[in-house]
Amino acid sequence: MTKITYQKPGQFEETRYEKIHNVVFSSNKDGSIAVAREIADLIREKQNKGEFAVLGLATGSSPIKVYDELVRMHQEEGLSFKNVITFNLDEYYPMEPHDPNSYHYFMDQYLFNHIDIDRDNIHIPDGTVPLDKVRQYCLEYEQKIKDAGGLDFQLLGIGRSGHIGFNEPGSHINSRTRLITLSHITRVDAAPAFHGLNNVPRKAITMGVATIMQAKRIVLLAWSNKKSEIIRKTVEGEISADIPATYLQKHSNTTFVLDMEAASKLTRINTPWIVKDVDWDDFMTKKAVVWLSEKTERPILKLTDNDYNQNYLSDLIAHYGSAYDLNIEIFNKIQHTITGWPGGKPNADDTNRPERAEPPRKRVIVFSPHPDDDVISMGGTLDRLVEQGHEVHVAYQVAGYSAVSDEEALKFLEVNMFQGFNPEETQKLIRELQEKNRVSDSEKLKKLKAAIRRAEAIAALRYLGVPLRNIHFLDLPFYDAPEIHKRKISMRDVEIVYHLIDLIKPHQIFAASDFADPHGTHQLSFEILNKALEQIKKKPYAKDLWIWLYRGAWDEYDIPEIDMTVPMSPDQVLKKRHAIFYHQSQKDIVLYRGDDIREFWMRAEERNKELAAKYDKLGLAEYEAMEAFKRYYY
Repeated sequence: MTKITYQKPGQFEETRYEKIHNVVFSSNKDGSIAVAREIADLIREKQNKGEFAVLGLATGSSPIKVYDELVRMHQEEGLSFKNVITFNLDEYYPMEPHDPNSYHYFMDQYLFNHIDIDRDNIHIPDGTVPLDKVRQYCLEYEQKIKDAGGLDFQLLGIGRSGHIGFNEPGSHINSRTRLITLSHITRVDAAPAFHGLNNVPRKAITMGVATIMQAKRIVLLAWSNKKSEIIRKTVEGEISADIPATYLQKHSNTTFVLDMEAASKLTRINTPWIVKDVDWDDFMTKKAVVWLSEKTERPILKLTDNDYNQNYLSDLIAHYGSAYDLNIEIFNKIQHTITGWPGGKPNADDTNRPERAEPPRKRVIVFSPHPDDDVISMGGTLDRLVEQGHEVHVAYQVAGYSAVSDEEALKFLEVNMFQGFNPEETQKLIRELQEKNRVSDSEKLKKLKAAIRRAEAIAALRYLGVPLRNIHFLDLPFYDAPEIHKRKISMRDVEIVYHLIDLIKPHQIFAASDFADPHGTHQLSFEILNKALEQIKKKPYAKDLWIWLYRGAWDEYDIPEIDMTVPMSPDQVLKKRHAIFYHQSQKDIVLYRGDDIREFWMRAEERNKELAAKYDKLGLAEYEAMEAFKRYYY
């Protein structure tokens, strides 16, 4: 069997901080393909021996691309699953197998319906077992795993609290398959799929930690920056019941498969100078100096030779000669990222400015994945661009209807009813909203929710002074896939974006690069823009087109990554907040809240203020708040 052994434990010196073997891929697609190939090799090896391959399987977004690749190998390469026995990690309780939120339904959708596995060999915890028989059922589930010869391979994801399966914080290393009460955080994360927190089951049946640990081989998947902190704690921290995934440090054949963002906070990636020699290019030098300033709590210009020597950076200071020269160089580079003129300052020397002075009046497109990412992420900058006379266009890439709660839609329907607008149709939609077992919204209900978001976006931009003719609702088709994780981009998506760019011929494009959003819309929207830019490259105006990336409700750039920072005064912070408030459907009741319980305006405001405070501590000018951007070279 071919295992993922591109880097074996102990093979490289930088793993001295790491207690679990891990492999980092450039993308989750590449990582998923590697894992799928390992599983396929195991299946074929067992076939050649006339044996069954016993697989422990996971659900959630992390393993979907693994299942996609396994299905492809079955359909295109003849990979058979006739000799495969599967045991899934968990299932909600109570839960009917045919419910779209059940893991039975998930596994059928993404894997079992598309391969030749014997249905008798599929085992998924049963969410319909009577409560008084659950304990016996769990014992029998354990026995079935033993009777199959134990798990040859266990696939895992990881929750933001460090749970594996539904083994919530506090789970014991000796725990076995059992009924468990779900934490509030886990239920909040699941709320969008269930149309609200009140509909999320409070319990689940899960394999225990000990059950998982007895697998001969374990592979855990983690993608995106939102998993980076829990990955660092799990790989480098101490074993603790508070983070059940840390128990995997005791397993002798475990590999974590990560993308670059999920691995970004590991010591060997985040602060490599601690564990190995570093090639001191501009970015790494800036990163080290900022890190040292934050670690010592000294402004950059007050760092000394001794600070560098005592904090793993003696070779850096030797390379530059003295702290004095290095400090001034890095201080100036960071200072030059700060500008109150995000579209460039006319008739000014732009040698050390992040944007060009010419042309003085630029055509700008702000691409916003959802109908609020623009004001949440760069509302202050958007306001500046409009005030400074640039021709600002805002393009909303998706309709955003899935983020409108039923309660919000009901409010608008009741207004219609009170006004006597189309009472028969209004009553029909009200009844639809009140159906407790509704799987998805009808097209008419989606249209209503999309209209709510559209009206809010127009109101917010009107407040900021963007004319209606410059507001573009692209309604990209990929968003209309029946299930979130089935969304795939098409040439039609790319054509829509391409034609808008080609029509406006912008000098600047601002685009979201925050891929930690829980539904994946940001990443797909960016991929579509990227494909459109590949075609735009051939156009004469492309040589004058600069791309600026922003992050929003989910994440922020680290200072060394930032190429432009736009400061905001207290009045501008307040104005941005008011612009966000126009998106009423995204206040109070937020379906896609993600890992943060705060409302979007709170996240944005506090993040902007925290960034300004970081600049202040580095010894730069003190501002109320700041928005950050990274230059993208397409």
